[in-house]
This record gives sequence, C-alpha cells and structure tokens, in this order.
Amino acid sequence: MLSYRHAFHAGNHADVLKHVVLIQLLRYLGQKDAPYMYIDTHAGAGVYALDTGYAAKNTEYESGISRLWDRTDLPPALAEYVGLIKEMNPSGKMRYYPGSPYCADKVAREQDRIRLFELHPSESKILEENFRKTESHAAAQGQRVNARGKRTMIQKTDGFIGLKSLLPPPSRRGLVLIDPPYEVKDDYRRVKDTLVDALDRFPTGTYAVWYPVLNRMESRQLPDKLKRLPVKEWLNVTLSVSTPSPDGFGLHSSGMFIINPPWTLEPMLRELMPYLVKALAQDPGAGFTLETGTGLGTQGGARRG
Repeated sequence: MLSYRHAFHAGNHADVLKHVVLIQLLRYLGQKDAPYMYIDTHAGAGVYALDTGYAAKNTEYESGISRLWDRTDLPPALAEYVGLIKEMNPSGKMRYYPGSPYCADKVAREQDRIRLFELHPSESKILEENFRKTESHAAAQGQRVNARGKRTMIQKTDGFIGLKSLLPPPSRRGLVLIDPPYEVKDDYRRVKDTLVDALDRFPTGTYAVWYPVLNRMESRQLPDKLKRLPVKEWLNVTLSVSTPSPDGFGLHSSGMFIINPPWTLEPMLRELMPYLVKALAQDPGAGFTLETGTGLGTQGGARRG
C-alpha cells in the first residue's frame, strides 16, 4: 500500500519526539572527526508546508511544534530542535516543517554521508526537489555544495530492502532511522526482521525505530520483541499527550526505540520528558515512559504524569 502521506501528520507530537531524539543522536556521532553515515529507510518528502495542502487539513502541528514555537524556557535539546525549524522559517511565521532528512542534512558535516530511501513515487519526487532547492539555496549563500551522489543519495525503493546494501558503512560509524508508516500489519514484522539482519551486518551501529502506540496487538508487542534482540544496550522512550479515546482511534502516544544509544541520551531524556509532557499535554492522561536495558532484560524505567 502506498496511500500514506506524512504531510497529514507533520509537526505533531510524535514528530517532536522523533526529531528531538534524532538530532541528539546525530550530534553525538558528530563529536568525533571520523565521518558517519545516516540512513533513513522511509524518508518521506523531506520538508512539509503547514499552511497549505495535507498538513493544513488536519493541523496536527498544533498538538506539537506549535506549542513550543514561542516558548522561552526550552531545555537545550528542545531549543536546538526549535531553532533548526525557525532557521527554515526566517519570516518568523511557522510555515514549513522539516522531516527527518532535512534535520539530518542540517546537522551533518561535510564529511558525513546521507542515504535516503522513499518508495512512494510522489514523496520521492518531492524529496528530490526539496534537496535540489536546499543545494541551490546553499550555493546562493556562498556555501560549498557537495556533488550529488557523494554526501546525499536518494533512492526510490523499499528501504527495508535497500538498507542491506549499505551495511556496514565504510566508516563503521552510522545511524539508521527506521520509520515506516505502519499502515499494514506486516510493517511491524519487517521492522524486527530488518533489525535482525542489520545487526548481523553492522552490530555496532546505532538504530532508531519510531513506532505508534496503538491498541492493536502488533503495536503493543513491537517494543517487547525489540527488547529481546541480542544487543549490548537499548533505550525505549514513549510520549503520551492524552488519554486513549474509547474507540481506539487517533494517535495519542508514540515511541522511539534506540539500539546502541549514546550514554548521553538517557540523562538528557530524563530532564527533557517531564517538560515535554507539560508542554504538549492535552488532558491528565499525558505522560512518558523511559526504559533502558540489554537484550537480556530491563535495567531501569520511569513514568511521569
């Protein structure tokens, strides 16, 4: 199925969690001079207009980035995230929201490599166009632009399959974001199977999996299945902004499951998540969970209302 368009959900509370974590993971990799490779298995369109098209229909950004836009007390990680978005909205009006490819492009250094997969034909075309515009703008500002095919490569193919050809990356340093639409049940199985194969090829890599927290069995079981993978360490964080609706519809909660997380991530999230819950809460059912462990079990956890 290729009906999913992320533009409907751009900038919502799930995007806030996903992109804050993504930026911090990339910042940590960038602390060493050696290059890294960022791989996005389901890249989407890269940039989304909030005042027109799909995003304007649902206005889900009002439950996410909109609530942070004018805050002056943001924790450092959130301040960096919001600052990145404000850079792409120089007028001060919130018109555009970045997807994970754009976030990665803004954080990555010249020596790092970005590899993007997107199977949806329309999304893939828009992704290509958005990166051409980004490069043209950089050139107009006098910034050095790397040749296409070196720093950034975009492939219109299934990221679950395409990932295999890139692991391990030449530098043996990398981050893989796995963020499928989960519009079919098979996506949950493919996430786990893809990680099993990826860990065999590149066991020291960092892997970040975004997932929705829904009533359906596959959603509830996914993090437990990932916890049993034979990895050195994992971290699982979820953000809920409201009590689940009686009919089970709507996305009230989402999670990020990180394999081989940097040691800095857990303390950062313990400081950040209570703030994020208060800022994005829609009712008293808002809260978060934060767990760490190995493939053999859980080491610690926390929940805040």
